[in-house]
Amino acid sequence: MEALLNSFSYFLWVALALGVLVFVHELGHFLAARLFGMRVDAFSLGFPPNLFYKKVGDTEYRVGAVPLGGYVKIAGMVDESLDAEGLESEPQPDEFRSKPVWQRSIVISAGVIFNLVFAVVLFGALAFVYGQSYTPAENVPVEVTDGTIASEMGLRTGDRIVGVNGEPIERFEAVFTPETLSGDPFSLTVRREGGEVELTGPDGLASRLSRRATEMERAGAEPSFEALFGAGPRFPPVLASVAPGSPADGAGIRKGDRVLSIGGEPTPSWNRLTEQVAASEGRTVEITWARPDSLGPAGEGATLVEQRGAAAIYRAEVAPRAAGDGYLLGVGVDQTAVGQRIERLGLGESVAAGVDQTVGNVTATFAFIGKLVTGRESVRDNVGGPIMIAKQSKEAADLGLRAFWRFVAYLSIALAVFNILPIPALDGGHLVFLAYEGIVRREPSLKVRMVVQQLGVALILALMVFVIFNDAVRIFG
Repeated sequence: MEALLNSFSYFLWVALALGVLVFVHELGHFLAARLFGMRVDAFSLGFPPNLFYKKVGDTEYRVGAVPLGGYVKIAGMVDESLDAEGLESEPQPDEFRSKPVWQRSIVISAGVIFNLVFAVVLFGALAFVYGQSYTPAENVPVEVTDGTIASEMGLRTGDRIVGVNGEPIERFEAVFTPETLSGDPFSLTVRREGGEVELTGPDGLASRLSRRATEMERAGAEPSFEALFGAGPRFPPVLASVAPGSPADGAGIRKGDRVLSIGGEPTPSWNRLTEQVAASEGRTVEITWARPDSLGPAGEGATLVEQRGAAAIYRAEVAPRAAGDGYLLGVGVDQTAVGQRIERLGLGESVAAGVDQTVGNVTATFAFIGKLVTGRESVRDNVGGPIMIAKQSKEAADLGLRAFWRFVAYLSIALAVFNILPIPALDGGHLVFLAYEGIVRREPSLKVRMVVQQLGVALILALMVFVIFNDAVRIFG
């Protein structure tokens, strides 16, 4: 019975996430088509068989039993339905094909635009309701990697950065950015042992960072500015979250615990924790952790090592789970342990934050697609379908509404980017046809469009089969 309820919960959350996003996407097409006087024959959420349908005016509104997408059927348009009935006759004034190229382009683009605007709205609303977190720079000791630019210029583990390029800095998030690292010369003011020390970067810093980024990309690593420079925040290994069903969860590790050691080696920081997990390569390792309040259950896999009043130390054998190119315990760092603060934003600031996050995620998504195409990232390990979306929707929902709607915003961006790709049967494929028509002043023949659409539909169906099978293998083994 519990398994049945859990499966229903997965279905409920993925239906909500996809249902909202599909509605927003198709609403964009629908409203744009109506704006330009095009007849819309059907507006459907989900695919047949239909659970509900009602005709209002010229449009039949439908709810399908298969919640994996939706569609708007615009009169006079060759779409993924491959319905060419009536397209050999003269175009009618209310048909898609009778409208100028610029109007048709707006109609095709409207779904993607609505998904991006929806992401801005979600990110902005979350920023307005919950505020924007930041970490005061003076609260964060840094962790320096030997043999890097940071160690070369004299930065030490435990230093606190309070100024960059001669200017005081308030937020740690603003320390390592393209703007600050391009300073000539680059300098840091650090607080050390009660005093302040000025450190100057080496000559040609920008060139060295660029070369290092290229080397890391070739090696398949993510060239973050902290990794390039060789220094990052030294967060204590206190856990803010433990993913349900993760190796850590199975071992009895809980939110608020502090990891003391992994594999017999001390774990003084979050960075060291991630290094130790990666070094395990999935092998079973012994993890020791402290819990400030041991009144709750320890977990089936945990052994009590020592009790000190309400506090306790536990130990368990844990095998990190393979994920992409690395290994994970399924835990998140607690940044509040170094005094993370919340800044309340006004309406305008929230909108700006929503735009910034959306633009940043769109850029990152296109960059990631580039890595998939060039083979720098594995398609099998990184591309998910409806089963994976259901799993991630449920995991996000378990963390609360804030995490769930943030996940929906990310998913909205992914849907927008996927749809704008120049693949036949997707919005991007339609835009390619319209660009061709705009350049040569005539549209491709109906036969050509039908053949290309058929190829596109076949490609998308093949991709869907692949991702569903891949999801099943990744989740169920």
